[in-house]
Amino acid sequence: MRHIAEQMAARWKWALLLVALLVLPCLFLRQGSGQAAGTADSVGGPKVIVLNYHKIENGANSLFIPPSEFERQMAFLAQNGYHTITPHELYMAFTDDGPLPTNPVLITFDDGYADNYTNAYPILKKYGLKATIFVITSLLDKSYPGYLTWGQAAEMEASGVIAIESHTVTHGSLTDLTDEQIRSELTGSKHEIEQRLGKEVEFLAYPTGAYNLHIARLAKEAGYKGAFTIRNGNMDRATNFYAIERVPIFQTADTFSSFLERLKFVPLFERLGWHKN
Repeated sequence: MRHIAEQMAARWKWALLLVALLVLPCLFLRQGSGQAAGTADSVGGPKVIVLNYHKIENGANSLFIPPSEFERQMAFLAQNGYHTITPHELYMAFTDDGPLPTNPVLITFDDGYADNYTNAYPILKKYGLKATIFVITSLLDKSYPGYLTWGQAAEMEASGVIAIESHTVTHGSLTDLTDEQIRSELTGSKHEIEQRLGKEVEFLAYPTGAYNLHIARLAKEAGYKGAFTIRNGNMDRATNFYAIERVPIFQTADTFSSFLERLKFVPLFERLGWHKN
């Protein structure tokens, strides 16, 4: 995974160089006429970038973001005019013309690791940021080391800093399961979170990001208002609410630079039509 992440980072650098050489001058001219780059356009409307993390811990795996690095990224967001939102706020903005702050960003974590509570949660509170954790319900409060307890999940949910949503019961790839198994994964996790935390679970993150239109329909039937996958791109009015793009943040040879590239240039690529037709 680390090798793959470094290859992705290298491809990003070449793509960014091409953008800088060919199109940035035109975009700066457009900004001069009063339109903010990367925030909205006349077709898709407001743009929201969704960031995806896994573990906030020291480690060699590309999915590990060291706590010091995560704090650096969160400090950048807080100090540069970004405002975090919840999935519910995202949904209301695009379905009921709800308000969005300037520079909206949605921070998400997958799986429900204990370090999300011990490391990420204090940093988010420090900078006044909100996030969402998609949990694998069969792993909470069990004998598996390194996962959240339901008590920790309840504390974070009650704080208003963290929203707990579904990442299915077992994290099995939904594209490999029967319809009966898919329904069990979707409804089982939803119901358990609702019973344990006393909240309505409205959103799902597909395990490994794998889905198809049939699975999206089953998610809707199970009572979810939206579902997230993994793909570079912004959320806007052209997005299928059951295939919401999330930009993965990996540990690379220069993690902070990679973070900035995704944060700043994914919106630009969107405006150029590189990700959505």
